[in-house]
Amino acid sequence: MSEAPTRPGRPTASARAVVAALVVDAVLVVAFAAIGRATHHDGVLGEGGSGLATTAWPFLAALAAGWLASLAWRAPLAPLRAGAPIWLVTVVGGMLLRALSGQGTAVPFIVVATLTLLAMLVGWRAIASLAVRARRDPAP
Repeated sequence: MSEAPTRPGRPTASARAVVAALVVDAVLVVAFAAIGRATHHDGVLGEGGSGLATTAWPFLAALAAGWLASLAWRAPLAPLRAGAPIWLVTVVGGMLLRALSGQGTAVPFIVVATLTLLAMLVGWRAIASLAVRARRDPAP
């Protein structure tokens, strides 16, 4: 993976790392929606096969906004620099879009979504950062 500097001495993530991070985020958001649907609805797909899409789209749209707002492509694996703002925008934006589209936003759901997406969107980055650090700095 080659890294191209945006400013002198400041490398950016490779395109491969950016795409991988975006795909992981999207898969985790869809998994979150699928788990919720499997728990609270008649199957994951439900509603003639569109149930998962109906549940996931507000969070996927907010995820995209989170990536843009945080400039996540600059450091896609950074838990605080990218993960935290992506998580915050995904939760808040997802809930706003759910409310605007007539979907539920009960307080228990907001709490569960907030904690689950925190663990998913920030958690995988923390684990990946530790793995990258361990690989770069092997123990003596």
